[in-house]
Amino acid sequence: MNPSQMWVSYYTIVRKEVVRLFRIWTQTFLPPVITTTLYFLIFGKFIGSQIKPIETAAGTITYMQFIVPGLVMMSVIMQSFMNAAFTFYMAKFQKTLEEVQVSPTPYLLVILGHVSAAVIRGMITAGIILLVALFFTPLHVYSYALTILFIFLASLLFSLAGLMNGVFANSFDTVQIFPTFILTPLTYLGGVFYSIKVLGDGWQAVSYFNPIVYIVNGFRYGLLGASDVSVWVSFSVLAVLIAIMIAANYYVFKTGRGLRA
Repeated sequence: MNPSQMWVSYYTIVRKEVVRLFRIWTQTFLPPVITTTLYFLIFGKFIGSQIKPIETAAGTITYMQFIVPGLVMMSVIMQSFMNAAFTFYMAKFQKTLEEVQVSPTPYLLVILGHVSAAVIRGMITAGIILLVALFFTPLHVYSYALTILFIFLASLLFSLAGLMNGVFANSFDTVQIFPTFILTPLTYLGGVFYSIKVLGDGWQAVSYFNPIVYIVNGFRYGLLGASDVSVWVSFSVLAVLIAIMIAANYYVFKTGRGLRA
Protein backbone atom coordinates (compact mmCIF):
# COMPACT_ATOMS: atom_id res chain seq x y z
CA MET A 1 0.00 0.00 0.00
CA ASN A 2 1.18 3.52 -0.77
CA PRO A 3 1.05 6.28 1.91
CA SER A 4 -2.26 7.63 0.59
CA GLN A 5 -3.94 4.22 0.78
CA MET A 6 -2.51 3.61 4.24
CA TRP A 7 -3.92 6.95 5.43
CA VAL A 8 -7.37 6.07 4.05
CA SER A 9 -7.31 2.72 5.87
CA TYR A 10 -6.20 4.29 9.14
CA TYR A 11 -8.65 7.19 8.88
CA THR A 12 -11.53 4.83 8.11
CA ILE A 13 -10.89 2.69 11.19
CA VAL A 14 -10.53 5.71 13.50
CA ARG A 15 -13.46 7.64 12.02
CA LYS A 16 -15.80 4.66 12.38
CA GLU A 17 -15.03 4.35 16.09
CA VAL A 18 -15.01 8.07 16.88
CA VAL A 19 -18.37 8.60 15.16
CA ARG A 20 -19.75 5.74 17.26
CA LEU A 21 -18.41 7.34 20.44
CA PHE A 22 -20.26 10.59 19.84
CA ARG A 23 -23.38 8.92 18.51
CA ILE A 24 -23.85 7.05 21.79
CA TRP A 25 -22.28 9.68 24.07
CA THR A 26 -24.76 8.88 26.85
CA GLN A 27 -23.12 5.45 27.07
CA THR A 28 -19.51 6.43 26.43
CA PHE A 29 -18.91 9.79 28.15
CA LEU A 30 -21.77 10.28 30.61
CA PRO A 31 -21.33 7.20 32.89
CA PRO A 32 -17.69 7.91 33.88
CA VAL A 33 -18.57 11.55 34.57
CA ILE A 34 -21.47 10.58 36.86
CA THR A 35 -19.39 7.93 38.65
CA THR A 36 -16.44 10.26 39.19
CA THR A 37 -18.73 13.07 40.39
CA LEU A 38 -20.00 10.70 43.07
CA TYR A 39 -16.39 10.00 44.10
CA PHE A 40 -15.76 13.74 44.30
CA LEU A 41 -18.80 14.20 46.52
CA ILE A 42 -18.30 11.21 48.81
CA PHE A 43 -14.52 11.01 49.15
CA GLY A 44 -13.64 14.62 48.37
CA LYS A 45 -16.38 16.66 50.05
CA PHE A 46 -17.92 14.45 52.72
CA ILE A 47 -14.86 12.47 53.85
CA GLY A 48 -12.14 14.80 52.54
CA SER A 49 -13.48 17.74 54.56
CA GLN A 50 -12.55 15.79 57.72
CA ILE A 51 -8.98 15.17 56.58
CA LYS A 52 -6.22 17.66 57.29
CA PRO A 53 -4.47 19.38 54.33
CA ILE A 54 -1.60 17.34 52.92
CA GLU A 55 1.95 18.66 52.97
CA THR A 56 3.89 17.97 49.78
CA ALA A 57 7.18 19.11 48.29
CA ALA A 58 5.19 21.50 46.09
CA GLY A 59 3.19 22.95 48.99
CA THR A 60 -0.02 22.23 50.90
CA ILE A 61 -2.97 20.70 49.07
CA THR A 62 -6.41 19.58 50.20
CA TYR A 63 -7.46 15.93 50.14
CA MET A 64 -9.89 16.78 47.33
CA GLN A 65 -7.05 18.13 45.20
CA PHE A 66 -4.95 15.07 46.07
CA ILE A 67 -7.52 12.56 44.78
CA VAL A 68 -8.42 14.42 41.56
CA PRO A 69 -5.45 13.06 39.54
CA GLY A 70 -6.13 9.49 40.67
CA LEU A 71 -9.84 9.67 39.87
CA VAL A 72 -9.13 11.14 36.44
CA MET A 73 -6.63 8.38 35.70
CA MET A 74 -9.03 5.72 36.97
CA SER A 75 -11.61 6.82 34.40
CA VAL A 76 -9.03 7.19 31.63
CA ILE A 77 -7.67 3.69 32.25
CA MET A 78 -11.07 2.00 32.27
CA GLN A 79 -12.49 3.93 29.32
CA SER A 80 -9.42 3.39 27.12
CA PHE A 81 -9.23 -0.30 27.99
CA MET A 82 -12.91 -1.07 27.53
CA ASN A 83 -13.16 0.89 24.28
CA ALA A 84 -10.36 -1.06 22.61
CA ALA A 85 -11.44 -4.41 24.08
CA PHE A 86 -15.14 -4.10 23.31
CA THR A 87 -14.89 -2.62 19.82
CA PHE A 88 -12.33 -5.17 18.67
CA TYR A 89 -14.34 -8.06 20.07
CA MET A 90 -17.44 -6.69 18.34
CA ALA A 91 -15.50 -6.55 15.07
CA LYS A 92 -14.76 -10.26 15.48
CA PHE A 93 -18.30 -11.09 16.59
CA GLN A 94 -19.95 -9.22 13.70
CA LYS A 95 -17.37 -10.56 11.19
CA THR A 96 -16.39 -7.02 10.11
CA LEU A 97 -12.80 -7.82 11.09
CA GLU A 98 -12.62 -10.23 8.17
CA GLU A 99 -13.01 -7.31 5.75
CA VAL A 100 -9.90 -5.72 7.23
CA GLN A 101 -7.99 -9.01 7.29
CA VAL A 102 -8.50 -9.67 3.57
CA SER A 103 -7.37 -6.14 2.72
CA PRO A 104 -3.67 -5.26 2.34
CA THR A 105 -3.81 -3.10 5.48
CA PRO A 106 -0.61 -3.69 7.52
CA TYR A 107 -1.01 -5.19 11.00
CA LEU A 108 0.51 -2.15 12.68
CA LEU A 109 -2.01 0.08 10.94
CA VAL A 110 -4.93 -1.99 12.21
CA ILE A 111 -3.48 -1.83 15.73
CA LEU A 112 -2.87 1.92 15.43
CA GLY A 113 -6.40 2.57 14.18
CA HIS A 114 -8.16 0.78 17.03
CA VAL A 115 -5.76 2.16 19.63
CA SER A 116 -6.08 5.74 18.34
CA ALA A 117 -9.86 5.69 18.76
CA ALA A 118 -9.50 4.38 22.33
CA VAL A 119 -6.87 7.02 23.13
CA ILE A 120 -9.22 9.73 21.85
CA ARG A 121 -11.95 8.44 24.15
CA GLY A 122 -9.56 8.37 27.11
CA MET A 123 -8.29 11.89 26.56
CA ILE A 124 -11.75 13.36 26.01
CA THR A 125 -12.93 11.65 29.21
CA ALA A 126 -9.98 13.13 31.10
CA GLY A 127 -10.77 16.62 29.82
CA ILE A 128 -14.44 16.38 30.81
CA ILE A 129 -13.67 15.07 34.29
CA LEU A 130 -11.06 17.78 34.91
CA LEU A 131 -13.69 20.37 34.03
CA VAL A 132 -16.11 18.73 36.47
CA ALA A 133 -13.38 18.73 39.15
CA LEU A 134 -13.16 22.52 38.90
CA PHE A 135 -16.67 22.73 40.38
CA PHE A 136 -15.34 21.05 43.53
CA THR A 137 -11.83 22.43 43.98
CA PRO A 138 -9.43 24.91 42.34
CA LEU A 139 -6.65 23.33 40.29
CA HIS A 140 -3.42 25.17 39.50
CA VAL A 141 -1.69 23.02 36.89
CA TYR A 142 2.00 22.57 37.67
CA SER A 143 3.00 21.48 34.16
CA TYR A 144 0.57 21.38 31.23
CA ALA A 145 3.05 19.38 29.13
CA LEU A 146 3.45 16.62 31.73
CA THR A 147 -0.27 16.59 32.48
CA ILE A 148 -1.16 15.99 28.82
CA LEU A 149 1.75 13.58 28.36
CA PHE A 150 0.66 11.26 31.18
CA ILE A 151 -2.98 11.31 30.07
CA PHE A 152 -1.79 10.26 26.61
CA LEU A 153 0.59 7.58 27.92
CA ALA A 154 -2.06 6.09 30.22
CA SER A 155 -4.62 6.05 27.40
CA LEU A 156 -2.10 4.49 25.01
CA LEU A 157 -0.93 1.77 27.41
CA PHE A 158 -4.40 0.60 28.36
CA SER A 159 -5.74 0.91 24.85
CA LEU A 160 -3.04 -1.55 23.82
CA ALA A 161 -3.89 -3.78 26.80
CA GLY A 162 -7.58 -3.57 25.93
CA LEU A 163 -6.88 -4.50 22.33
CA MET A 164 -5.00 -7.58 23.49
CA ASN A 165 -7.95 -8.48 25.70
CA GLY A 166 -10.33 -8.05 22.75
CA VAL A 167 -8.17 -10.28 20.58
CA PHE A 168 -8.35 -13.23 22.98
CA ALA A 169 -11.90 -12.67 24.27
CA ASN A 170 -14.30 -15.36 23.01
CA SER A 171 -17.51 -14.03 24.58
CA PHE A 172 -18.97 -10.84 26.02
CA ASP A 173 -18.36 -12.21 29.51
CA THR A 174 -14.64 -12.77 28.95
CA VAL A 175 -14.24 -9.15 27.81
CA GLN A 176 -15.11 -8.17 31.41
CA ILE A 177 -12.88 -10.65 33.24
CA PHE A 178 -9.59 -8.73 33.08
CA PRO A 179 -10.96 -5.27 34.00
CA THR A 180 -13.13 -6.70 36.79
CA PHE A 181 -10.68 -9.03 38.51
CA ILE A 182 -7.30 -7.47 37.69
CA LEU A 183 -7.57 -3.89 36.47
CA THR A 184 -10.03 -2.63 39.11
CA PRO A 185 -8.04 -3.98 42.11
CA LEU A 186 -4.77 -2.63 40.67
CA THR A 187 -6.39 0.78 40.22
CA TYR A 188 -7.74 1.01 43.76
CA LEU A 189 -4.36 -0.13 45.11
CA GLY A 190 -2.48 2.30 42.88
CA GLY A 191 -2.45 5.32 45.16
CA VAL A 192 -5.67 6.89 43.92
CA PHE A 193 -6.99 7.63 47.43
CA TYR A 194 -3.77 7.55 49.45
CA SER A 195 -0.06 8.19 49.28
CA ILE A 196 1.98 4.99 49.16
CA LYS A 197 4.38 6.69 51.60
CA VAL A 198 1.91 6.03 54.42
CA LEU A 199 2.22 2.27 53.85
CA GLY A 200 4.66 0.04 55.66
CA ASP A 201 7.94 -0.85 53.96
CA GLY A 202 6.63 -4.21 52.79
CA TRP A 203 3.47 -2.84 51.17
CA GLN A 204 5.44 0.04 49.66
CA ALA A 205 7.76 -2.46 47.99
CA VAL A 206 4.75 -4.40 46.64
CA SER A 207 3.15 -1.17 45.38
CA TYR A 208 6.13 -0.45 43.14
CA PHE A 209 5.20 -3.51 41.07
CA ASN A 210 1.81 -1.93 40.31
CA PRO A 211 1.98 0.06 37.03
CA ILE A 212 -1.00 2.18 38.11
CA VAL A 213 1.22 3.72 40.82
CA TYR A 214 3.47 5.25 38.16
CA ILE A 215 0.54 6.48 36.07
CA VAL A 216 -1.24 8.15 39.00
CA ASN A 217 1.92 9.69 40.45
CA GLY A 218 3.19 10.91 37.10
CA PHE A 219 -0.11 12.60 36.40
CA ARG A 220 -0.33 13.95 39.98
CA TYR A 221 3.08 15.52 39.51
CA GLY A 222 2.03 17.16 36.24
CA LEU A 223 -1.19 18.46 37.78
CA LEU A 224 -0.08 19.35 41.32
CA GLY A 225 3.70 19.10 41.38
CA ALA A 226 3.48 16.35 44.01
CA SER A 227 4.45 12.70 43.60
CA ASP A 228 5.60 9.67 45.58
CA VAL A 229 7.69 8.49 42.62
CA SER A 230 10.19 10.33 40.43
CA VAL A 231 8.43 11.62 37.31
CA TRP A 232 11.27 10.29 35.17
CA VAL A 233 10.92 6.83 36.69
CA SER A 234 7.18 6.96 36.00
CA PHE A 235 7.79 7.99 32.39
CA SER A 236 10.42 5.28 31.89
CA VAL A 237 8.20 2.52 33.31
CA LEU A 238 5.29 3.55 31.08
CA ALA A 239 7.52 3.80 28.00
CA VAL A 240 8.85 0.26 28.58
CA LEU A 241 5.36 -1.17 29.17
CA ILE A 242 4.01 0.54 26.03
CA ALA A 243 6.88 -0.88 23.96
CA ILE A 244 6.17 -4.38 25.34
CA MET A 245 2.45 -4.09 24.57
CA ILE A 246 3.09 -2.86 21.02
CA ALA A 247 5.40 -5.82 20.39
CA ALA A 248 2.92 -8.27 21.96
CA ASN A 249 -0.01 -6.95 19.90
CA TYR A 250 2.02 -7.08 16.70
CA TYR A 251 3.02 -10.66 17.47
CA VAL A 252 -0.56 -11.89 17.97
CA PHE A 253 -1.74 -10.08 14.84
CA LYS A 254 1.10 -11.48 12.77
CA THR A 255 0.54 -15.04 14.01
CA GLY A 256 -3.26 -14.72 13.84
CA ARG A 257 -3.80 -15.99 17.36
CA GLY A 258 -7.23 -15.20 18.77
CA LEU A 259 -8.34 -13.26 15.70
CA ARG A 260 -11.32 -15.47 14.99
CA ALA A 261 -14.53 -15.23 17.03
